Amino acid sequence: MTTTLCLDFGNTRKKAAIFHDAEIKEVISLADDSVETIQSIFKIHQPQRSILSSVVNHNPTIEEFLSINTNFHKLSHQTKLPFTSPVGKPETIGADRLALAAASVHFYPDSHNLVIALGTCITYNFINKYHEFLGGGISPGLEMRLKSLNYYTAKLPLVKADANVPLIGYDTTTNITSGVVLGMAKEIDGFIEAYRERFSNFNVVLTGGDIVFLASHIKSKIFADPDLIFKGLYAISEVNYA
Repeated sequence: MTTTLCLDFGNTRKKAAIFHDAEIKEVISLADDSVETIQSIFKIHQPQRSILSSVVNHNPTIEEFLSINTNFHKLSHQTKLPFTSPVGKPETIGADRLALAAASVHFYPDSHNLVIALGTCITYNFINKYHEFLGGGISPGLEMRLKSLNYYTAKLPLVKADANVPLIGYDTTTNITSGVVLGMAKEIDGFIEAYRERFSNFNVVLTGGDIVFLASHIKSKIFADPDLIFKGLYAISEVNYA
C-alpha cells in the first residue's frame, strides 16, 4: 500500500488529504503552512508520496521538507496532465483549476464537464469531451460577497452565511443572505443553462467548501463532491509518479 499526501493551499483554507493507494482515507484542515504542522501529519500517516496545489505564497520550506521526506511533486502548468490547455497563457491557470480539470477527466472521461468550485471565488471550469481545458469564468465567492456589502456600505452588517434563507427577507440579515445565497444560486443555474445551450452530453460537478450553503438552492442536475480537488491531485500524482 502506498500512502499519498495531497495538499491544497487555497486563499481561505489550507487542507490535506491522505490516500491509501487510490482510496481517500482522511481530509484534514490545517491551522497553517508551517513545517511543524506538516510534520504532525507525517508522524501519524508516514506518506511516501506528496503533491501540492497552492494558489498562495506559502511557506517555501514546506517544499524542501516534502522533497526530502517523500516523492514530491508541485502542481504547475509544467506538470504532466491528462488533458491539454489550448488557451492563450496556460501558465496563468491556477493549480486548483488544473486539479479540478484532472478530476473531471478521470471520473467523467466521455462527457463535456463543467466543474464549479465554490471557494473564495467561484470558478467555472470547462473541460470538453476531447479532454481540452478551455477555461471558464471567475466571480466573487460567498464570503467575499458578504464582506463586500459590509465594507462598501456605512450601515450594512457583516452576516454569516446560512443555507436556510427565505426568498423574501424579513430583516436586514435575511435580506442580505437571501440576496447573496439565492443570487449565487441563480447565477450558477444561469451559467449551467448557457453551457447546456451550446453543448450536449453535458455533465456538471459542484465542489468546494461552500457546497453546504448553495447545493440545495441550485435547480440544475449536478453531482456534488466536496473532495474533488483531492481526487484530481491524486490522479495527477499517478501520472507524474509513474
